[in-house]
Amino acid sequence: MLESFTPFLENHAQYAHIIVFGLLMLAGFNVPISEDAMIIISAFIAATIVPENTHLLFLGVFLGAYISDWTAYWIGRTLGRKLFEHKWFSKAVPEKKILRIQNYYKKYGVLTLLVGRFIPFGVRNCLFMTAGLGKMDFIKFLIADGIACLISNSVLFYLTYQLGKNYLVLMPYLKNFNIAIFLLFLVTLIAFICYKRIINREKIRS
Repeated sequence: MLESFTPFLENHAQYAHIIVFGLLMLAGFNVPISEDAMIIISAFIAATIVPENTHLLFLGVFLGAYISDWTAYWIGRTLGRKLFEHKWFSKAVPEKKILRIQNYYKKYGVLTLLVGRFIPFGVRNCLFMTAGLGKMDFIKFLIADGIACLISNSVLFYLTYQLGKNYLVLMPYLKNFNIAIFLLFLVTLIAFICYKRIINREKIRS
C-alpha cells in the first residue's frame, strides 16, 4: 500500500498535508493506515518537493495523528465492551491485548500512554481505546498523549527530513545499510526461534 500510495502524494504534493491529515483521521477508526509511514512520506516530500510547505506538512501529520487519538479514545469510552460484539473489531483488536494494556494502566498509569505512544504496529490505537474503556480523565489523556505525540512526530519528521535533504549523498551507502539491516533481522529471527524452542522444551520437561 505504501509503495503505491507514495507516488500519488508526490504528484499532489501541494495538497499532501490535507490528504495526510484525512488519512490519519481514518486511522482513528482503526483503518490500517500507518502513522509512521505518513510522517516519513510527508517529511520526505517536504525535503525534496515542496520545502515551502514543510510547516504545513508537519502540522498535517501532527494534528491528524493527535486528533485521531481522540477518536479512538471516544470510541472506547462510548461503546465500551460492546466493541467486542463486532467480529471485525475483535479480530483487529484482540481482547487479550486490551486486557494486557488495562493491566499496564493499573500498574503504571499515564506512563503507559507516554511510553506506548512510541510503539507502532497496532499498539497505539489499543492504548487510546483502552484509555477510553477505562474512562481515563480526558484532560489528562489530552496532555499525556499531546506531549508524547509531539515528541515522537517531531523526532521522526526531523530525521526523515534531514535524510531527504541529503539523499543524493547518502544513496551510495544505502545498499550496505540495507544489507546490514537484513543481517540484523536474520540474526534476531534465529535468536527468537532458538528462544521459543528452549521455552517449549522446558514446558515439556515440567
